[in-house]
Amino acid sequence: MTKTVAVIGAGIVGVATAIWLQRDGHQVILIDKAGPAEGTSHGNAGVLASCSVLPVTGPGLWLKAPKMLLDPNQPLFMKWSYLPKIAPWLMKFMTHANADAARKRAAAAAPIIGDSLADHQALSAGTGAEQWVVPGDYVFLYNNRAAFEADAFGFQVRRENGFEWELLEDQALRDYDPIWGPQMTCAARFPGHGRITDPGRYVKDLAAHAVSQGARLVIGEVTDLAREKGAVTGVRVGGETIPCDAAVITTGVWSGPLARKLGVNAPLESERGYHLELYEPSVMPRNPVMIASGKFVATPMDGRLRLAGIVELGGLDLPPSRAPFELLEKQIRAAVPGLTWKTTVEWMGHRPSMADSLPIIGESPAVKGAYMGFGHDHVGLTGGPKTGRLISQLISGRTPNINLAPYAPDRFH
Repeated sequence: MTKTVAVIGAGIVGVATAIWLQRDGHQVILIDKAGPAEGTSHGNAGVLASCSVLPVTGPGLWLKAPKMLLDPNQPLFMKWSYLPKIAPWLMKFMTHANADAARKRAAAAAPIIGDSLADHQALSAGTGAEQWVVPGDYVFLYNNRAAFEADAFGFQVRRENGFEWELLEDQALRDYDPIWGPQMTCAARFPGHGRITDPGRYVKDLAAHAVSQGARLVIGEVTDLAREKGAVTGVRVGGETIPCDAAVITTGVWSGPLARKLGVNAPLESERGYHLELYEPSVMPRNPVMIASGKFVATPMDGRLRLAGIVELGGLDLPPSRAPFELLEKQIRAAVPGLTWKTTVEWMGHRPSMADSLPIIGESPAVKGAYMGFGHDHVGLTGGPKTGRLISQLISGRTPNINLAPYAPDRFH
């Protein structure tokens, strides 16, 4: 049965949802307050990070976090004026900083992100956006074997979820990629990953394809969902109500207020992420690299190197800080001696982080026809295509082949 579905939010999750809905025979209205890929989907690290099943809240974070916050060379920052507001969320978040919770999250994340390259290839096939999808490795780079072994828990959990790696040491690392400084002597290479060489253009191209297939693009802010007898009948944009049979909230970190109107109280916060783009760099890494000492990713992109990472807790409204940008530049200079480039572009955006580090995917428990797909923290690009496909399956009345219980919208009640 053909439905008219309003997809609210045109980042990667919303645009993927729109395309899969069209392929399932539905009419789509794609609504965004600024336009496709104007938010986090533009600024992410660009890695299809399938093996990134571990949450930020690994075991030991209780001990590490206070030291990290007080050390300007560590990739964790806090806008201290925001601490009173974020404290309740932070306490919920930190209850998951243990091995059992990390394993549980990894097992639940793997079905959403574990086959990301194939998911992006399937999503982008025939859209014109496939040119931005590049298969490759994902490399975790360490100063030495001891630093790699200190991350043993994470690698064990990755192995439990089906990920294998090749360890590259000393000359093997130089042979694989000679650009790294002499202090980098150990790396774990994960094959079967990939990258998006221009995330903003990619999502815009996908959205343009959806429009070419008949989607209606509306620029405006949805303030509420119209409903009758407990079911969605439309979405309110400005003073207008646009009729629809179902609606999907995919507005990332801004999803909380609409979700609350649909009976879902999502413990959602912004993990502010920073990126630096270095245009025309003198050298490029062969594949995306997680530089473990700085917890940031260096991704080769179209004409530039993007450095993305850092976590800053500071909400949606406070301005960017200088220190994260300076730290990214300092660390890439240390990792790649003699690196030069022509132009630097800075960006700060908002990762939508749930207290249990898992997205909400599913139908509102209170309003029939109201669906949600948000809260992917650091893996929104990675998990966007699968999330969109799952939501389209639910709207089309089909049963997905994975257990959706870990992502249930009502799991916090």
